Amino acid sequence: MACASFDTNSPSTESATDPEVDAGTEQTRRSVLLGALATSACLGCSTQARAGEDPPGSDERPQKGDLLVFSEGDQEGKLITAADLRVGGPPVHAWPKDPNTSVVRSASRLNEILIVKLDAADLDEKTRARAVDGIIAYSAICSHAGCPVTAWVKSDVGDKEVFKCMCHNSEYDPRAGAQVVFGPAPRRLAALPLALVDGSLSVAGNFIGKVGGAQPG
Repeated sequence: MACASFDTNSPSTESATDPEVDAGTEQTRRSVLLGALATSACLGCSTQARAGEDPPGSDERPQKGDLLVFSEGDQEGKLITAADLRVGGPPVHAWPKDPNTSVVRSASRLNEILIVKLDAADLDEKTRARAVDGIIAYSAICSHAGCPVTAWVKSDVGDKEVFKCMCHNSEYDPRAGAQVVFGPAPRRLAALPLALVDGSLSVAGNFIGKVGGAQPG
């Protein structure tokens, strides 16, 4: 901070003859020094903020070819393989990951995905076409108010397990394109086509349908 350095021992005729001028000069010095310190602090904060920014691509929607990794639990960040899923559930939560840059697209909550493995014979025709070995994927964000869909429970209107949003009790049947079977949700969950790459789950196309809630959460 060379611009804020002063030789306080330099003689000054004005300061020797006018105490008020001396006091004003000292106040100016203090202001300059404080300003320089504040500027340095702000620059430090800016550098820290930039260093903590999410990497490019981390907020982009899933892309064809992305791999899927666990978004929670002991295996968080690890690739999801077909062997990690049991027929009948429970579902797992996942993020898409760019295989070229290794960037996990976790900067947007709208990118979280629900994956479940079911008996392929139980899936309707359109759902089966998007699945791989009975494994299907959907957005994990409720279409009602944008809450996370977290439960896998027996439906209130049937005897099969369904995805359930615990905010307002909306239920979705993954066997039939995650159509709404109970609750206030206005539309089904967005579906994500899947493929297998060397045993790991991969994104085969863009989300089908709108992702996110119809009203503020």
